[in-house]
Amino acid sequence: MAQQPIQISNIEIAINGHSVPAYQCLPVGDGPFPGVIVIQEWWGLEPHIKDITERYAREGYAAVAPDLYHGEVTSEPDEARKLVMALDRPRAVSEVVGTVGYIKSQGFSNGKVGTVGYCMGGGLSIATACNTENLDAAIIYYGSNPDARQLANVTCPVLGLYGGGDDGIPISTVVDLTVALEKSHTPYEVHIYGTAPHAFFNDTRESYRAEVSAHSWRSTLEFFSKNLS
Repeated sequence: MAQQPIQISNIEIAINGHSVPAYQCLPVGDGPFPGVIVIQEWWGLEPHIKDITERYAREGYAAVAPDLYHGEVTSEPDEARKLVMALDRPRAVSEVVGTVGYIKSQGFSNGKVGTVGYCMGGGLSIATACNTENLDAAIIYYGSNPDARQLANVTCPVLGLYGGGDDGIPISTVVDLTVALEKSHTPYEVHIYGTAPHAFFNDTRESYRAEVSAHSWRSTLEFFSKNLS
């Protein structure tokens, strides 16, 4: 898809009786556009995640990043750890599921939506796929797995992107994912990048690896083009 101008807005999505703030980036034009939900790292809905959301919109996707911390943002690891521990994960998953429904209900939607999450968001991306049949694709950037029983519920194609030098997400996590998806005959792709560390895609952190990030971005766009067009 050729890059294009975008329109940005802060919105509120009504989900399960409450409101979820979100950062919405749409290509300029009438569409219809495939949808992408960008799921935050443990820092919150901070500038890096907003920038990623804008990148997807420039590629022709209706991109929405729900604020799962509802306004809380940090750049400090200790504070981020506290925010993760305090997160109501079932509620967060329900908010992502609700965002899927929101996008599909809009006139700009082509009726297909995928999730992509980073770190904490990678785990929530696959957890969302475990909890709805309304999702058309799920991408995990170095995220943890739900248990095998939940993974058996995944029906949409999955792409997993991992660093071979990630101390937080061991290769056994990838193996467990592929075994579960093989067992349920769910289409999937997995890339493990050499000695790349955790958060290799985050270009605001020392963990960033440009070459690996570029390859994972191409793989992501190819996967979404294949499954959301």
